[in-house]
Amino acid sequence: MLDRVIEILPELNVAFIETLIMVGIGLLVAIILGLPVGILLYVTDRGLFLENQFVKGVLGVIVNLIRSIPFIILLVFLFPFTEFLLDKTTGPFAASVSLSVAAIPFYARIVESSAREIDKGVIEAAIAVGASPWMIIKDIILPETKPGLISGLTITAISLIGYSAMAGTIGGGGIGDLAIRYGYYRYDNTVMFTTVIVLIVLVQFIQYLGDFIAKAVNKR
Repeated sequence: MLDRVIEILPELNVAFIETLIMVGIGLLVAIILGLPVGILLYVTDRGLFLENQFVKGVLGVIVNLIRSIPFIILLVFLFPFTEFLLDKTTGPFAASVSLSVAAIPFYARIVESSAREIDKGVIEAAIAVGASPWMIIKDIILPETKPGLISGLTITAISLIGYSAMAGTIGGGGIGDLAIRYGYYRYDNTVMFTTVIVLIVLVQFIQYLGDFIAKAVNKR
């Protein structure tokens, strides 16, 4: 068994890097787009300083619509868009398109949920002294929700690892692709066990790191 693990080590290294690429791109897009969407979902809610039921409703429907689609179906559905964008539908970068689309609404809802934990009295006090909406978001909402945002990013990363393994089954690359090509199709249990162990270790590391950072920035 050890000999077999050593034999597939080069392929395992490549697959591991491909998984990190997919998850990394998905997380980056989640931060760039999911974070502002989540903040917007919160501040446009009833009774808040940018209340707008139309914006809130439209964003909410779009977020819920994307989240309701199983990832494997979303992956196939976005093939034409991925091909238009990258001129290919296989490989880690192609899979990153679907992962990013799935990550945006997922993280947005976590951001919105974290923001709801803020004491509205603090926001009302800021409005009373003439703070602008941008100042409230920058100086109150983001600092107050920082631990929740980091914990949410950890949850998103772990979900994306699972999605990336699923993407690997249809040519996305990564550890999932290695498990299917070498483990399932060739009935190689050593490869299957090895890929599962690698995924478990990766998830545990991300969870530990996320919890550590969240606790470090929590000033409450």
